[in-house]
Amino acid sequence: MPIEYSLAERGNPSDANAPKKFYATAKSTDETTVRDLAKHISGISTVSTVDVMAVLEAFFQTEPEELADGHIVRFGDFGSFFTSLESEGAATEKEFNAALVSNVKVKFRPGKLFAQAMQGAELKRVAAIPTAAARTQKKTS
Repeated sequence: MPIEYSLAERGNPSDANAPKKFYATAKSTDETTVRDLAKHISGISTVSTVDVMAVLEAFFQTEPEELADGHIVRFGDFGSFFTSLESEGAATEKEFNAALVSNVKVKFRPGKLFAQAMQGAELKRVAAIPTAAARTQKKTS
């Protein structure tokens, strides 16, 4: 199944006078649950759905612990999970403290084979869903 996308016109935030350009925006068409994944994995392997669910549940419990310990969690060719931080700035190194950290993010970096598989994905352009502002503008025109 192809990755669906629509086009969105966007301005350049660093240059308000620059002409707007159109960019692709990926559209999700559905969702897959953990149970769906477990059933799929069970269907293509010799492992039962219950066993797959048990392993995934163990992963969900241990992954945050590993990341909180400052580890990068590598899944071979699939990719790696790691943390990044958002913080307020401090005028000097001495003035900085952990209270200035506003957010801890978990990021994913795809592995080489995973990234290559995604680059080969089929794409399909679909109509854009009008934004609330566009619908309002259309009504007043």
